[in-house]
Amino acid sequence: MESVLKEHRGGESVLDLSPRSTVGGGVEDVYGEDRATEDHLVTPWTVSVASGYTLLRDPHHNKGLAFTEKERDAHYLRGLLPPVVVSQELQGKKFMHTLRQYELPLHKYMSMMELEERNERLFYKLLIDNVDELLPIVYTPVVGEACQKYGSIFRRTQGLYISLKEKGRILEVLRNWPERSIQVIVVTDGERILGLGDLGCQGMGIPVGKLALYTALGGVRPSSCLPVTIDVGTNNEKLLNDEFYIGLRQKRATGKEYYDFLHEFMCAVKQNYGEKVLVQFEDFANHNAFELLAKYGTTHLVFNDDIQGTAAVVLAGLVASLKLLGGTLAYHTFLFLGAGEAGTGIAELIALEMSKQTKIPLEETRKKIWLVDSKGLIVSSRKESLQHFKKPWAHEHEPVNNLLDAVKIIKPTALIGTSGVGKQFTKEIVEALASFNERPLIMALSNPTSQAECTAEEAYTWTEGRAIFSSGSPFDPVEFNGKTYIPGQANNAYIFPGLGFGLVISGSIRVHDDMLLAASEALAGQVTQEHYDKGMIYPPLANIRKISANIAANVAAKAYELGLATRIPRPTDLVKYAESCMYSPNYRNYR
Repeated sequence: MESVLKEHRGGESVLDLSPRSTVGGGVEDVYGEDRATEDHLVTPWTVSVASGYTLLRDPHHNKGLAFTEKERDAHYLRGLLPPVVVSQELQGKKFMHTLRQYELPLHKYMSMMELEERNERLFYKLLIDNVDELLPIVYTPVVGEACQKYGSIFRRTQGLYISLKEKGRILEVLRNWPERSIQVIVVTDGERILGLGDLGCQGMGIPVGKLALYTALGGVRPSSCLPVTIDVGTNNEKLLNDEFYIGLRQKRATGKEYYDFLHEFMCAVKQNYGEKVLVQFEDFANHNAFELLAKYGTTHLVFNDDIQGTAAVVLAGLVASLKLLGGTLAYHTFLFLGAGEAGTGIAELIALEMSKQTKIPLEETRKKIWLVDSKGLIVSSRKESLQHFKKPWAHEHEPVNNLLDAVKIIKPTALIGTSGVGKQFTKEIVEALASFNERPLIMALSNPTSQAECTAEEAYTWTEGRAIFSSGSPFDPVEFNGKTYIPGQANNAYIFPGLGFGLVISGSIRVHDDMLLAASEALAGQVTQEHYDKGMIYPPLANIRKISANIAANVAAKAYELGLATRIPRPTDLVKYAESCMYSPNYRNYR
């Protein structure tokens, strides 16, 4: 991946630490929250010490009925709450009981967001303790519907909206955000939200959801997370004509105007928050995603989850699946449907891992990987008309116009879907794949669930239970011929929270491809024999905090090895250090 980006940026490498990197600095634990244990008393600071009605309205410190008798006296809460005192556990039980009464997933999403806005710690406690149940609600697939209807369900701002109206004033806008100690920013321009297309300003649901997972799954403090939507307009006519649309009512800015605006944002971020703030690009259109990653990879701590995160989680699944398939990565052939940022990003990371394992040049390992786009198999005769990120995958071969023929000719071990279009893996295609593979590997990665290339039930049924299946969005277990199959979920939530946390705890100043490989290897290492016996190639999400701590430790170790870490001295036990740094959602006792 770095080799492609390096070529695009004129030979400059992440490790070169470009002289264009101008602003230094870091992120400080201003409030002492990380240095205090859960047993220590803390002061509920806002601008001043929060008390009375203000304290109940402050989501960072509000505990609702869990305020003790002593706290009610000390903070002027008498009469503002019913007399009963309950535990956080009972509050959670009550909330989950209520949540489960909702029939529509969108109503569950809205209920969770309202909880976050009034009681932050209870929100994260529930998300951590009920991750399998709540992850699909606060993130994919339900967040897709939430973004489509964001204008109608908007209640209270959850991040920063930076529109073209703020051109020349972005630094001023960043300073309007109440938190000063920011470690992770997730930013989108809303042009390619999941598989749903251009949702403009309403894409804010994605940064909000991603950062909720950074905290719940990765342990990053919620106060140090900042969701940002860059509003440069939308080309979605339906939204432009929607009276409830909350964004700029104009066509998208492009070209120089767009890139100048993004450059102002990136410079303002570094000036305001320092060298070590992680900026995660999310759901940008392909052409902009690669351009931004290439441009800022050597000057900022940047990461694109659609390109790099997806690649890392899929590579982890492939490495884990070798226990079921046999052989090494280089022994197998891979065929992709979809050659956008996700598809090419995954392909490049697979080729990098092959090269690392076999010492074969990257140019050679790429030849084990084939991509199909809307015009058919990507081959050398098409090279002149291809976008730059597709060119490394233009191999010598006769043109092939459709996926079925490509499967029959290439005979891949693994069929990987990143097309963003549902139902593309038809019965005929899956049966063709199964005809020459004892254990065909099928990864239907497009989100949300409606856009998956095939369902888990289809994959298992059409292969007579022989498939190793995973998807981007969750599917329920499938019964076939008296056996229960548990579909894997190649969910980016396995990777980006731990990767980001590893960058934060090491004080890393750049993201390198070797860190992505380290994250993949750590995730694959968490799959046990018990999981393999159930046909799983990913560990259960219920163990996600342990998984994230191991990923963070591996990433941090690689940052120290590459000389990109700034937190000195290096902790002796990085796994224990990662676990000790993780945010805890348990209630704190107030003075």
